Amino acid sequence: MARAAVSGRLTGRLAWRVATLVESRAETAAARTLVLDVPDWPGHLAGQHADIRLTAADGYSTQRSYSLAAPPDGDRLELTVQRVPDGEVSPYLTDVLSPGDPLEIRGPVGGWFVWRAADPDPVLLVAGGSGIVPLMAMIRARRAEGAGTPFRLVYSLRGPADLYYADELRRPPAADAGVAVDYVYTRAVPRDWPRPPGRLTAADLDPDGHRPQASPACFVCGPTGFVEAAADLLVGLGHDPRRIRTERFGPTGG
Repeated sequence: MARAAVSGRLTGRLAWRVATLVESRAETAAARTLVLDVPDWPGHLAGQHADIRLTAADGYSTQRSYSLAAPPDGDRLELTVQRVPDGEVSPYLTDVLSPGDPLEIRGPVGGWFVWRAADPDPVLLVAGGSGIVPLMAMIRARRAEGAGTPFRLVYSLRGPADLYYADELRRPPAADAGVAVDYVYTRAVPRDWPRPPGRLTAADLDPDGHRPQASPACFVCGPTGFVEAAADLLVGLGHDPRRIRTERFGPTGG
C-alpha cells in the first residue's frame, strides 16, 4: 500500500539500504507482493512501513512509502504494492522489477500505528481496499508470536476480485483460531452472499466480543474518506476515540 506522510513517523535519520527482489507474486490484477532480501535489516513492528527510492540514469530520483506486509523473516521483507495508473514508482515495482534486481529501501518508519504481541487487549481491524496491508502484518505477527489475543478483521472492498491474500484469509477458522474475518463488498458480491453490496455500516462493526465494553484496540486503514467514515462509526458505537488508531492514504503520484 502506498502511503502519504502519517502521524508517528520516526524522526531519527534512517540509512538507505540496497535490497534485492527475491520473489514477486500477484495478489490481484493490479497488486503484487514483493519479497525482498535486505542485508542487516534492523527489524520492524507490525504496522510500520518503509520508503522505496528509484533513481533514473539522468540522476532524477523519486520515492514512495509502502506498508510492510509481514513480520521480518531474518533479512527478508514483504511489501504489497498496488499499481497506480500513470504512477512513477508503482508500475515499475509491479510490472518491471524482476528477481535479482536491486532496490533502495529505508526503514522501518512509524511507531504509533503498530501492534505489539505483549498487548493483551482484543483487536478490531478495519480495512478499506489496500488498507489491508499493515493490518495483515498484524494478523501474521499474531500467528508468528503464537499470541492468543482475539482478533477481528472487517475488510471492505469493491468485489471478490479485489481481495488481497485470498488463500490466507480464506483458511478454515481452525487454522487461525481467535481470528474472525468479515467482508463488506461495496460493488459486487460473491454468489449467494447474504449481504447486498454497500458501504460499511455500524452493524458491520458491532459483533459480540469486540464491542466497546471489551475495550478493543481499533486499527483503521484505507483511503481518507473510508477511514474518516469508519472512525466516526466506531465512535458512534461507543468506542473510546483514544483507542482508535488510523492510517490513511491518498494520491501520492504512485
